[in-house]
Amino acid sequence: MAKILLVEDNEMNRDMLSRRLARRGYEVVVGEDGQKGVELASSENPDIILMDMSLPVIDGWEATRRIKAAAATAAIPVIALTGASSS
Repeated sequence: MAKILLVEDNEMNRDMLSRRLARRGYEVVVGEDGQKGVELASSENPDIILMDMSLPVIDGWEATRRIKAAAATAAIPVIALTGASSS
């Protein structure tokens, strides 16, 4: 089954999402900040990345830019995760 890189700094969200994905048979790799997400994207070669946009060290926007700028990781789909509301 697919390998998913989950980049999320909130422990409760990270735990809930990783458990749900694992129960569905996905291999889940977890990074707690944007820099770690960039490193794991390169070293783990995930099939897809779930990226929180509000992260420590480097934010999800910059992490995604770096992932898309590197030839080895540019083709990996990135789905943005955010808890921000527009109200």
